[in-house]
Amino acid sequence: MTKLVVIFLVILNIVSYANDELRKKALDKGLSPVPNTFKEIKKLFETTINPITLDKIRLGKKLFNDKNLSLSRKISCATCHDIKKGGEDGKPTAIGHLGRQNPHHLNTPTVLNSAFATKLFWNASSPNLAHQAKGPIQASFEMASTPKLILQRIKENPKYTKEFKKIFKNNNSITFDNITKVIATYEKILVTRGAFDKFLEGDNKAINTKAKKGLELFINIGCKGCHNGEAVGGEIEAKFPLRQYRGLFVPKFTYNGKRNLESVKIQFGKESAQYPFDNKGNFTGKNFAGIYRVPILRNITQTAPYFHNGMVKSLDDTIFIMGKYQLGIDLNKEQISQIEEFLKTLEGDVVDFGIDY
Repeated sequence: MTKLVVIFLVILNIVSYANDELRKKALDKGLSPVPNTFKEIKKLFETTINPITLDKIRLGKKLFNDKNLSLSRKISCATCHDIKKGGEDGKPTAIGHLGRQNPHHLNTPTVLNSAFATKLFWNASSPNLAHQAKGPIQASFEMASTPKLILQRIKENPKYTKEFKKIFKNNNSITFDNITKVIATYEKILVTRGAFDKFLEGDNKAINTKAKKGLELFINIGCKGCHNGEAVGGEIEAKFPLRQYRGLFVPKFTYNGKRNLESVKIQFGKESAQYPFDNKGNFTGKNFAGIYRVPILRNITQTAPYFHNGMVKSLDDTIFIMGKYQLGIDLNKEQISQIEEFLKTLEGDVVDFGIDY
């Protein structure tokens, strides 16, 4: 064996060890791969109150895409939660009935991987998907419907009547609760997998070196403290911003909406803005205390603009702001680029469980 071969094998072992250590660190810190089998998903998400069945998933998909559930018959769940757009609509604020904007200028959260979340809505007010589905359907600025109207619309369709009776096995099967349970069941299988999952499962070549550096940075500086689990977020509530930089002659950082990181300018003053961007919509989270449900980072590259009011357009600015205002760290361009490269590995397609629709 030549010296060159020996050196190559030594380097290979070092690289392999480094990958194994990084993978172990990620798993130990609560970052987990998304399951890729229906059996595993069913085990994770099924409840005695709402068992997961193929018939329920098929009907749930129909209802999720049915515009007849809205007052105008022009809006469905899929209108704002577009599977092809990362599970949301790509707009700064949600647009609903008669073109109305969300009154608090709230950005549409992704529906993808939302089954992993223990909190839903920006103010973390909903405990599960079935409960969450009742909100947008009835909100006057979203689908503007009522339980009574929805039951009427469902009963207009003889196929729906037959399917509900088959699933719930009684003549009084079409209820508002059952309708939202069915929609939630479909949403539970809208999970995505990408390169990051393959890396966690042992494929060292699934993500590149820059992404690995970004992952290590993501863990080491504390991002994983809030963004963890299979969905890399959605499991807890958190204060935003944590750091406000108050005081006379203390630098105050404000974000003016431009993409370049140099646009985050130092200003001097004795008061700090509530956010590092314009407080459009005047929404202050849970109990008006600046507490929000931590966003899901899966497919984050597809879900711009960012933050609860969609005020930040680019991912690199978002990373800078989170570092500064949550962690108290001034991330440099290289660090931001590395973390962004890691976040790209969270891109993924909805898992095909082979369900015949």
